[in-house]
Amino acid sequence: MDGDLVLRPWELADVPVIRRAFADPEVRRWILLSGSSDDDARAWLGRWQKTWQGESAIGWAVVPPSGEPVGHVAFQQVNLPAGTGRCSYWLLGSSRGLGWSPRALQRAARWAFDDVGLHRLALAHSIANVASCRTALKAGFAGEGIRRSAALHLDGWHDMHEHGCIQGDLPGTGTPHCHDVRPRA
Repeated sequence: MDGDLVLRPWELADVPVIRRAFADPEVRRWILLSGSSDDDARAWLGRWQKTWQGESAIGWAVVPPSGEPVGHVAFQQVNLPAGTGRCSYWLLGSSRGLGWSPRALQRAARWAFDDVGLHRLALAHSIANVASCRTALKAGFAGEGIRRSAALHLDGWHDMHEHGCIQGDLPGTGTPHCHDVRPRA
């Protein structure tokens, strides 16, 4: 918990929220969620439960004081022996711009470092997704460079901005190594 922010496992009662995410054009644009039915949402939820049990990925509902989830924060490609993982996140439209994403990402990263013992977390976003870049930087993830034409989105191939965070980088845990790496015109 981070003040009034809670990260908790997704539940079957959250299926309507997951369906809204499937329908949200901005979420679909960057995350490539697919589906439209309750069955699709339950299948998505079931995949997260299996990866959690297999310790290869873990995802949480981002829940503000209203009690209804407004987004998702996750670690994928978790490699416990190597101490690494990759982060992803999304928020539903009405909850964007309120600071929930960086707080959720930072809270999850603290858990990964302090409780799980991971050493490094990475994330990537399309260079066209400026809001995701702001989220990563605010959460303490340093910009590390650009991978050209590295991810296929609905509208084609995108260059991806890489960010990383290691133990001690988060605000309040040492010297952050936050800087903005953007392609020069």
